[in-house]
Amino acid sequence: MVSLSDFRGKPVAVYFYPKDNTPGCTREACSFRDNWSSLEAAGVAVVGISGDPVEKHRAFSRKLGLPFPILSDPELTVIRAYEAYGAKNMYGKRIEGILRTTYVLDADGAVIKVFKRPKSAIHAEEVLVALKNHAR
Repeated sequence: MVSLSDFRGKPVAVYFYPKDNTPGCTREACSFRDNWSSLEAAGVAVVGISGDPVEKHRAFSRKLGLPFPILSDPELTVIRAYEAYGAKNMYGKRIEGILRTTYVLDADGAVIKVFKRPKSAIHAEEVLVALKNHAR
């Protein structure tokens, strides 16, 4: 079990994503991985959450060498609480599913930025800019 209180005193990016091993979700996870030294230097914790099972997350994390936790929410409890579930278009069809959404919280746990449909390949940079702008 992981709780936001585990990260009290440091900023945190909680990102919700649809599914392990899909192109957009892989790009997003790699964006955080590839920018890990900058995120660490800024003191940012990162947590990814999807509905995939723990075993699938372990394989995905190992395969990509992710230095941050990815959590499983198969009942979609947390995902729904953060309004990261809803209607979306997929290949021209309207479906219900996990919406790519990120919440950036400051060291006190206050939400400073919500990204709806972030740019997967540069998402870590977007998070760093949001934190920098908040610090001003």
